[in-house]
Amino acid sequence: SNVTRLIQFHLSLAALCVSPSFGLATMAAALARSGHTRGDMGAFAISEIGPISTVSESPDEEESNSRHQDRSEGPLAFLRLPVPAPAPGQVLIKVSFCGVCHTELDEIEGRTAPPHLPVVPGHEVVGNVVERGQDVTDLNVGDRVGVGWIFDSDGSEYENLSPAFRATGRDANGGYAEYMVVGERYAHHIPNVFTDEEAAPLLCAGGVGYRALMLTGLKDNEPVGLMGFGGSAHIVLQLSKHIYPNSKVYVFARSQTTRDFAMELGADWAGHISDEPPEKLRAIIDTTPAWQPILSSLENLKPGGRLVINAIRKESKDASLLANLDYAHHIWMEKEIKTVANVTGRDLREFLEVAAEIPLRPKVTIYPVKEANKALKALKAGNVQGAYVLKVNA
Repeated sequence: SNVTRLIQFHLSLAALCVSPSFGLATMAAALARSGHTRGDMGAFAISEIGPISTVSESPDEEESNSRHQDRSEGPLAFLRLPVPAPAPGQVLIKVSFCGVCHTELDEIEGRTAPPHLPVVPGHEVVGNVVERGQDVTDLNVGDRVGVGWIFDSDGSEYENLSPAFRATGRDANGGYAEYMVVGERYAHHIPNVFTDEEAAPLLCAGGVGYRALMLTGLKDNEPVGLMGFGGSAHIVLQLSKHIYPNSKVYVFARSQTTRDFAMELGADWAGHISDEPPEKLRAIIDTTPAWQPILSSLENLKPGGRLVINAIRKESKDASLLANLDYAHHIWMEKEIKTVANVTGRDLREFLEVAAEIPLRPKVTIYPVKEANKALKALKAGNVQGAYVLKVNA
């Protein structure tokens, strides 16, 4: 029967995923043997771990990005996979847009590597429910929902720290595909005030940025700094101005263009990461992949100030600068360092309500999903204004 073939397929695929010899050809053979009849879908997947080259502006590069790509053309491989069936408690989502996040670079380059390959990345997912598994009670077919970095966990208050935490697009297939499944607890209603493309970056850049802002312990009228000004920080700036209307926001960014963008969005000051702001700061949120901004942030904190690092991983290329860390200069006087670890379902629900009240307006640059590799290379190159978003089924 179809059910028997489906069970056999999932069992054989699970066994293959832990095999050292598992690869794309092996997966294709498994799919062919499975007799799976739900139809298939297009997806871009991480098939190898390795460095990403930055974007090229050559005509050949433009031509190669106009068709489905393999590993030789970029970090992701195009695959055709079976449309997944929702398990009990899960829903099947037809993806319309999916945001592009720096964490995808961390996955591809091995700093937070997926436990098995290939895997479909993408954890800023917006789409519509097209099928419900058994025992789904809160979502209906047709509902517009979003999925963030948290794919599944134990549901506790600290589910972001739990060993049960599983990440969308790393531990389970994500949104760089036409369809994905997720438990209904982690599929969140999208407020009507947002278009699909606006909502996508809210699911990680916004939600994790909200958690970072809450972790600062900031009070209204206390100055806050944003070290780096990409997808998350440009949302946090708007969020901070709403929650703490009397707090000045100071932005640190390498590019003058990015600093100008921050001022346009309402920053009270914008300077280079090595510049000294007009006053010492109660809190700074660092969203960069580098280590130099950590030293700069600690220098610019008030006594008793807090640095919140909003990054899954840091890159190693300037890690040697940590040898310049001086206890008396950088850390003494009860300065604190706190990290953001993942996100909870509650964080996302709370944030989406606040975002709709403002309402937040993320700046997005849209790429067709067939140019996913091009978007990742551009993100790697830096100087992003706002967020990159992939158009999948819209």
